[in-house]
Amino acid sequence: MSQEIEIEFKNMLTKQEFKNIASALQLTEKDFTDQKNHYFDTDSFALKQKHAALRIRRKNGKYVLTLKEPADVGLLETHQQLSEVSDLAGFSVPEGPVKDQLHKLQIDTDAIQYFGSLATNRAEKETEKGLIVLDHSRYLNKEDYEIEFEAADWHEGRQAFEKLLQQFSIPQRETKNKILRFYEEKRKSI
Repeated sequence: MSQEIEIEFKNMLTKQEFKNIASALQLTEKDFTDQKNHYFDTDSFALKQKHAALRIRRKNGKYVLTLKEPADVGLLETHQQLSEVSDLAGFSVPEGPVKDQLHKLQIDTDAIQYFGSLATNRAEKETEKGLIVLDHSRYLNKEDYEIEFEAADWHEGRQAFEKLLQQFSIPQRETKNKILRFYEEKRKSI
């Protein structure tokens, strides 16, 4: 089973802050890649109620089904490679580690349905303390900018992330994860 613990820190950015960091990290257009996240839940938001999320990510022509759920530290991610997905509205969770994990969460996999997509233009820069990720996301007639910092250790990662924000004079902002931002925007459109 492909599982990992994700420890990441996030902060929303203004467009100018995003450009400043990209420039300081010497990131150019060619360093950014497009990816698309397709989100799923039940009509009663059973996954959201368990603070979990289910997505299919299309990146570089490959599809990965990922279930994210709370862990003692960070998030437990369960991944499963998929062949091409052509019918998102008719998607059903295939047999494998993600379906097994959903059953452990007592989620009815037959009730899972497609909610929508979020496109992200992403660049990554490895540092001594962790991975810096810059995301420009577009969804439901909205766009936003975000910095993420992934680390192996929560305490060291937190310190490095706070130092990074201070280096660019960026205030810490409450930052919800992409799927929550997507759902909030979707709710406004209903």
